[in-house]
Parts: sequence; C-alpha cells; structure tokens
Amino acid sequence: MVARIEHLVTSGTFSLDGGAWDVENNVWIVGDDEEAIVIDAAHDVEAIGAAVGDRHLRAIVCTHGHDDHIGAAPELADATGAPVLIHLDDRLLWKHTHPDRNPDGYLSDMRRISVAGIELTVLHTPGHTPGAISLHAPSLRTVFTGDTLFAGGPGATGRSYSDFPTIVRSIRDRLLVLPPETVVRTGHGESTTIGAEAPHLGEWVDPS
Repeated sequence: MVARIEHLVTSGTFSLDGGAWDVENNVWIVGDDEEAIVIDAAHDVEAIGAAVGDRHLRAIVCTHGHDDHIGAAPELADATGAPVLIHLDDRLLWKHTHPDRNPDGYLSDMRRISVAGIELTVLHTPGHTPGAISLHAPSLRTVFTGDTLFAGGPGATGRSYSDFPTIVRSIRDRLLVLPPETVVRTGHGESTTIGAEAPHLGEWVDPS
C-alpha cells in the first residue's frame, strides 16, 4: 500500500489564560488502507474515529499541548488502543486539560515514527509552546507544523508558555532549512510551502 495524507476539519473551543475562543482545527491522518497515525486529535472523537475506520491506529501524535489539539486524544486512545504521544516539555499543558490521565509516551527531537512504510521525524520546534513539535515526512514532501508555522507566518506567542524569539528560531533553524517544495500542513487554516514562507522571515522579525 502507498502511504497517503487525509485531512479532517473539526470545530470546538480553545481555552487558556481564562479565555475561550471558537476554533476550527486541522486533523491529519497519515497511513494506508491497513494502518495510520492521527496528528492532533482535535474536538470530535467520533468524526476522527470514522475517518480512521477499521485501520490499525499506531499512534495519536500531539503537535503541542493546547486543549484544542489534545482534547479528543484520550477518548480516541481508549477506543483504539493507540498510544498518545506528546513532547515532554508540554506535560504541564497536557495536565491542564487532562489532569487525571497521563500521555502514553513522550516525544523527543529526531525520534522517528513509522507508519505504512514511511517514516516521520520529530522536530522539536518550541515557541508556541515549550514542547511544540513538527513532523517531517520527506517521502511525502510534507511537514506537519501544528501551530508553529502557518501560511503567512509564525503561530501566536501572546499567551502563557509561549515566546516569540523562540518560535522564530525554531522556524528559521528547523523548518526553513527543509526543501522549498515541502508542503506545510498546519494546525489551522490553509496549507503552504516552505518556499512560499521562507522569503518573509525578515518581515516577521522586523515588521517595520
């Protein structure tokens, strides 16, 4: 079987620092007809489960610990037996949402996740959160960036646990060095490419 990328949009809320906002999240499924992984189990466990179907779910990978990206992860794990994986540095954010449930494993930089005959490499890309990661799948010419890099610039850094200089370093040193044709599949909104975003690095750092 040939690995492919499937895309699902789910709706719910993002809550942090005493506020709540309506959001739509991208859920990404990578796999073939036999097995898959889910990247960011957001909001709607029934819709995600239906998209996975009867395939073996090898892992539920969280790009970071904000509640809109991890809210459905434990229930999906319980339904499928798949482990929930998140970077160790986002364990505090995880606990904000799921105080009585631990992740099943912790991700580290350069860890490789295998599914459907391909490998995805974990890139630690902090800034939006301390444990934010991206997943690079070179055989699919894709990087899944969560809320680190969007079409048009970096993810938000105006809330707790975030830092603007850190996210810029992550984008510059870990993402913009990827091949320009690499498709950037984001946590919200439209996809872009590394080549489309790289020329704008200076504008993000110094908007004047």
